[in-house]
Amino acid sequence: MHIGALETIAFILGALTAGGGTMGYVKTGSLPSVAAGWTVGILYGLGGYRLLSRQTYGVEFALLASVVLGGASIPRALRSGKPVPTVLSLISVFGLLVFGNAYRKTL
Repeated sequence: MHIGALETIAFILGALTAGGGTMGYVKTGSLPSVAAGWTVGILYGLGGYRLLSRQTYGVEFALLASVVLGGASIPRALRSGKPVPTVLSLISVFGLLVFGNAYRKTL
């Protein structure tokens, strides 16, 4: 995958996670949802920005966002089976595959 595709994916995942956190807050008043969503979204966005501007650690920031998201959502999805943690888990696994593969290619 070339850099343009990676930055686009990072920006989309950032928007999805930040938007999802905001929706969780609006729907339920959950401050942890908005804080976690925006934190992960900012990490994805920072990774996308660094990739776009050809700076170092863009892939690493996006990969970190996927690890953080997966670490929080996958256990909840397995335990509860609810749709929101399951979708977040799928997003994190997608990010882990995309950015993990991109990172592997830099080694």
